[in-house]
Amino acid sequence: MTSFSDLNLIEPIQRALATEGYTTPTPIQEQAIPYLLQKRDLLGIAQTGTGKTAAFALPIIQHLSQSERRAAPKSCRVLILTPTRELAVQIYESFGTYGRNLKLSRTTIFGGVGQGQQIQAMSRGIDVLVATPGRLLDLIEQRQVRLDSVEFFVLDEADRMLDMGFLPAVKRIVALVPKERQTLLFSATMPQSVAGLAAGLLRDPARVEVTPQATSAERVGQTVLFVDKEHKRALLDELLRDKAIVRALVFTRTKHGANRVAEQLAKTGVRVDAIHGNKSQGARQKALDGFKSGKIRVLVATDIAARGIDVEGITHVINFDLPNEPESYVHRIGRTARAGADGIAISFCDAEETAYLRDIEKIIRQQVAVDAGHSFHAQHIANARATGRRPPGPQRRPQPQRNNNRSRFSGGGNNKLQSAGGRA
Repeated sequence: MTSFSDLNLIEPIQRALATEGYTTPTPIQEQAIPYLLQKRDLLGIAQTGTGKTAAFALPIIQHLSQSERRAAPKSCRVLILTPTRELAVQIYESFGTYGRNLKLSRTTIFGGVGQGQQIQAMSRGIDVLVATPGRLLDLIEQRQVRLDSVEFFVLDEADRMLDMGFLPAVKRIVALVPKERQTLLFSATMPQSVAGLAAGLLRDPARVEVTPQATSAERVGQTVLFVDKEHKRALLDELLRDKAIVRALVFTRTKHGANRVAEQLAKTGVRVDAIHGNKSQGARQKALDGFKSGKIRVLVATDIAARGIDVEGITHVINFDLPNEPESYVHRIGRTARAGADGIAISFCDAEETAYLRDIEKIIRQQVAVDAGHSFHAQHIANARATGRRPPGPQRRPQPQRNNNRSRFSGGGNNKLQSAGGRA
């Protein structure tokens, strides 16, 4: 088994990894780091949760530390472009963690906050700049940032970047970066648009592909609960009475849905907040900080907003709405079962979502176990799922049968329900 000590990383980085308790690299780290230490361009196909940030951060930190070059005023040596503010903060923090024993400067640039501190940080010149496209272009146009000294250019989550309409901004930024540079592009998927972008950016790149779909399915205990749409909120209330659900990430399909679910849970006394694109940066960061610290037990999120969430100790992912893209399901459940721990993914499925469930089961190559033991079980949807037919309309509302004596949603792995006594 490969260890970090086998990857030719310098002692200060090895020491930082040891401090964090990291000994064994993930597959993408094991494959990508040797190429990047050789200064090869890289095309990385990997989802959040595979360890890709360390895969590019560690070799970049090493290259920076081995050069006496300093960043000129208003410029940077490393530019990392991300689609969301939350992801920018995560990457910024990772560089601080891995480079703690080296003198490297870093900062972030993103919208939704004042630009004064960002301008001040860039005025001195910076080693590592992590930025979102919009605010970066604003500061470039104000002549507060220059990109003519960039040595390393990282485009992270390229597919999400394009989904969010950032392609024109990315092209403008790329035109300002020196042609002589090391370029890294990471994407969870490789649609034609991303492939075309990669072809124009990368020179003779090494290709590293990590598909964690089977891994996610094995490490996360997955269940589906059939429920009529109008009973979903009551079912969520029932689930959250279970003390085994210590820190839960709840997914909705829309921003308005996230707000409604959060408001309903707050009325029942649950410590909850919501995170989505309509929230201000301050509100989003406050919600994320509360979730990390444990002050917030439940965070309700949309897919795009959750892309930047990398929080340890998420015990449960609850799909209040099933995603209409099966790949998003894999992204979602990958938020739990981190760092070798078990996790639980619970999905609600109403009559209109059975087709989504079938697509999900195809991509994870297994059938999700059904939990029919809750108070709102919709047998007519379960029957239709078994036959492949469209379910009939909602049935008579079931009478809740509360049972607070045992935990039905603790434990994890192997796609099975566990009895009480699981991880709290």
